[in-house]
Amino acid sequence: MNITVVGTGYVGLVTGTCFAETGNQVTCVDIDAQKVERMRQGEVPIYEPGLDVLFERNTRQQRLHFTTDLKAAIKGAEIIFLALPTPPGEDGSADLSYILGVAEELSELIEDYKVIVDKSTVPVGTAERVHARLAQKLDTALFDVVSNPEFLREGVAVDDFMKPDRVVLGTTSEKARTIMKRLYDPFVRQGNPVIFMDERSAEMTKYAANSYLATRISFMNEIANLCELAGANVDMVRIGIGSDSRIGKRFLFPGIGYGGSCFPKDVQALARTAQEFAYEFNILNAVMGVNNRQRIKLVDRIVDHYNGQLRDKTFAIWGLAFKPNTDDIREAPALYIIERLLNLGAKVKAY
Repeated sequence: MNITVVGTGYVGLVTGTCFAETGNQVTCVDIDAQKVERMRQGEVPIYEPGLDVLFERNTRQQRLHFTTDLKAAIKGAEIIFLALPTPPGEDGSADLSYILGVAEELSELIEDYKVIVDKSTVPVGTAERVHARLAQKLDTALFDVVSNPEFLREGVAVDDFMKPDRVVLGTTSEKARTIMKRLYDPFVRQGNPVIFMDERSAEMTKYAANSYLATRISFMNEIANLCELAGANVDMVRIGIGSDSRIGKRFLFPGIGYGGSCFPKDVQALARTAQEFAYEFNILNAVMGVNNRQRIKLVDRIVDHYNGQLRDKTFAIWGLAFKPNTDDIREAPALYIIERLLNLGAKVKAY
């Protein structure tokens, strides 16, 4: 199939490369001309284990292409993925200006039927807003909008894409459903489900999944803090509860809190959505509060150990990314630890 991916950030580049790996013709579009040129020269702009191998093979075999020209990129494409950033605004809501801006551009460029796919993590109702933006200048017979949230874990994103636990597709169009099923069939040959639902439910599914995983992390950090006071071993507790099939063992490791490009902004955005519907989502508010405290808890221990005298002491910080096997430092707990140490007069050497 002929596919266009708009945006070559983390989600867009993994998506485009993995679709090319299954034999599709993929054109990735980005407004950053220097970045596009580097990718044309074979440079992968992000670190993700295994991505470089697929990237090299599919560019060499001319299935994966890069351009800054949106009009040329969508010519002949059956499906257009929007993999654009949705950074949090000051109130915690997702900024949709990039997605709606591209939708505006597409409304002036589309000449034959396309499936427009929201791959970015977006709030409930975004598919309708994209549809409305396209419909201002386009006949609605020329497009359908599908919500297809990604569930990629940084560090294992290629495996997650090539062998997904599930594929979630939000659409009420039978035509779009047929096209999307054909696209994803090669990825679910082992029997994992392609789940069709309405667009709003698909959008909510992504936020609900990430918020639940963040909740598990914050819960386990609270248990760790209580274990320390009560004289229990949190690692033993983790093994004990993780063995329960109703609970499972994943996302139960205590630490310095969650970070990255997804959990912080997605939990915040879901809480903001709840506010818009006048619903008090108390659990999510608690999850965010626990995480904010947890990521600087280590500094409190350091302050106690040195009786508050940190000035001119030098501390080594080993690891800046928010998790192993990635170079992503967005919302990494290390950044908050470093900032607090510096404010207390300490010196920092970071690796």
